[in-house]
Amino acid sequence: MTTNPTDPNQVRLTGENSFIRLHAGGGGPMLTRVSHWRVLYSPAGPGHVLYMKSDMLEDQVLVYSDNIALARWLQEEIESLLFPEFAEQSLPVVDAEFSKSGDGRSFWTEKVESEEDTILLTWHDFGEPFMLRVEAGSVPGRPHGVYSCFIPARQAQITFNGVVAAGRPLPEARGDKESSSACLAWSETWVRP
Repeated sequence: MTTNPTDPNQVRLTGENSFIRLHAGGGGPMLTRVSHWRVLYSPAGPGHVLYMKSDMLEDQVLVYSDNIALARWLQEEIESLLFPEFAEQSLPVVDAEFSKSGDGRSFWTEKVESEEDTILLTWHDFGEPFMLRVEAGSVPGRPHGVYSCFIPARQAQITFNGVVAAGRPLPEARGDKESSSACLAWSETWVRP
């Protein structure tokens, strides 16, 4: 008897959702949080979105995108479950261009440029990649499942208009794997019943 090799759930999106959460020294409070999306497929089309909250921005939330429909869909569908402050639909979405550089082994940089702002997100000093697998419905209050290749970074930097954000990533465990509060999250697919 063979098992069915396909997931029975509906694919909601596939792409990337890399993140950085910088904390004050010694495991102190979170100072800056970013969620960077590169979406290849979704009901709102492809595109990029950056959600950012930082003490250097007086803890306001900024949203940048090259597809406003995608930014709003992600807020409603996923960010409302991950970090509700990023899901506020009244937040303005700033039009931006997105680019990347690096190789995923030594460093990776995502660049976000709007008319007024330039943001650089850089990950480096990588740990061992691993696959994150969360079955649909396995987390209370979350109907989604997610499959993602995490590449944890022991070091990360966020630069906003030439100013480097304070803080550093913290080590985190994901199941039996060593991870970080700063990860490249590639080949990420979200599913839902």
